[in-house]
Amino acid sequence: MFNWLGLLMPITYIGVLVGSLATFSLLYRKRKAAKAASLEPWFEPHIPRNIYLSLLHLEPAPGQKPTLVPDSVLRAALLRRATEDIHRVLAIRSAKAALGVLVQRGSVGDDLWQRFQRAEQEIEDELRDVVTEANALHPNWGASIFQTANEMASNIIIRKRVDEIQAKAKAETEWWEKKRATIRSEFMKELNEGPEGTTASASTTHKQSAPAVTAERGGSDEDTVFVEGGGPAAAGARGSAKKKKGKK
Repeated sequence: MFNWLGLLMPITYIGVLVGSLATFSLLYRKRKAAKAASLEPWFEPHIPRNIYLSLLHLEPAPGQKPTLVPDSVLRAALLRRATEDIHRVLAIRSAKAALGVLVQRGSVGDDLWQRFQRAEQEIEDELRDVVTEANALHPNWGASIFQTANEMASNIIIRKRVDEIQAKAKAETEWWEKKRATIRSEFMKELNEGPEGTTASASTTHKQSAPAVTAERGGSDEDTVFVEGGGPAAAGARGSAKKKKGKK
């Protein structure tokens, strides 16, 4: 006869162990989900998505007939939603590498990384939802909606950059006008002071050279040796004349 009482103890132990693990896993997941829900979202509220959903589920006022929103309006709203998704995808891609390095170094906490992962999962779900809505509005539009949205996002970025440059243009123009006026005034001041400085330097040089010339002249007068007229040749001629007179 098979002894069932001997197996009762191990089966009870295994059942209690599995039940404890299942309860712990369920409580851990609920706590993790509650903690993730309490975290601050990575992005601001998705306003274009809210507008699109409001237009899609527009309810008439009491006592009025329901009004259908034109498809062109829904397409424009969905395109704006896709454009905002493109901006968020670019932000996620640019922040992922740097944030991963900071998490590995321990420079940021796990809460920030969980927020980022939650935002990444939300944007993936958002992209799938946009493709589904685009295909519902127009067949096969989901394959090309993000290409159009990418062009619109690039245009918006360029326009923002141009607006920033134009906003700075006035201040930089005023700075350049002041700088040019300062340079012009300094240049004109140098031109006005140039002839006066040259005349003053010339007069100073003349005054300094005058005593030197006088000293040279004085030294030459003192060192001059006066020689009687005729010289040795004249003396010889006079001697020969005296000899001729004596012979006569």
